Amino acid sequence: ERLSYGEVDARANRLARVLIGAGVGPESLVAVLLPRSVDLVVALLAVVKAGGGYVPVDPAYPLERIEYVLSDAVPVCVLALSDRAVTLPVHIPVIEIDQVSVGAVSGAPVTDAERLVPLAPQNIAYVIYTSGSTGRPKGVLVPHRNVARLFANTEGYFDFGRGDVWTMFHSYAFDFSVWELWGPLLYGGTLVVVDYFTSRSPEAFRQLLVDERVTVLNQTPSAFYQLDEVDRSAGSADVEPAGTSKVTDLALRTVVFGGEALELKRLSGWYSRHADTAPRLVNMYGITETTVHVSWRVLDAELAASA
Repeated sequence: ERLSYGEVDARANRLARVLIGAGVGPESLVAVLLPRSVDLVVALLAVVKAGGGYVPVDPAYPLERIEYVLSDAVPVCVLALSDRAVTLPVHIPVIEIDQVSVGAVSGAPVTDAERLVPLAPQNIAYVIYTSGSTGRPKGVLVPHRNVARLFANTEGYFDFGRGDVWTMFHSYAFDFSVWELWGPLLYGGTLVVVDYFTSRSPEAFRQLLVDERVTVLNQTPSAFYQLDEVDRSAGSADVEPAGTSKVTDLALRTVVFGGEALELKRLSGWYSRHADTAPRLVNMYGITETTVHVSWRVLDAELAASA
């Protein structure tokens, strides 16, 4: 399913008005329990437009964790599908987005005049649950200004634009997804939502990168190592004698690492087939509490060889 920005915006605005009618506003939370799809993107946008903060609840997570997150976050409601496999607590209202009637609801932009109270930069944009130092998940409340600052502070390092195609590869309950989701939408690019099964198959995922002409790839190192092996087997590049590479089927121009420590020496195979700038590999890292990324370093073949 493919949607234009206008279609996404109108759908999100209609759902946002439904949420406002259900009591969602600034500093209130909405749990989102949806599979990876365009509906997920619309739902997350709708929560933010209504003024609320979204709490991602991945349907693939163990039931015990889902129950804990819902009981701890105390959301106003849960956005879900009618055919969900997860049984939700009866005391939390559920809005089934495939059943709710929005035919008579306006798709025009939502304004502060419609929200319960005006939305401010310090209001919560989302709450992501981490493992926590005690072993029990803990919710990290992240305001809008932190996400805006993330992209404002990294804009000079990248040349993201409307021609870029990004993937949302990771679970939306993992904070790396914040970068993957809001990056392309902020810069007017194309967002490709990767379904769960494709994300678990390096072969299928590499084919998706080729088919969708993806230019911006965000990966944890462990996921990239698997993709690297598939890429090697596919023989995606013709290595020139001078050491440059001519990529014949991948359109990647930037690969951003994050989420875990990177082993530089494991990139040597990749650099034997791809030039330093085709694509450019960038190592970034941060924690949920610091809003995704706090470090930045451009990598190259020489650095990988010296590790």
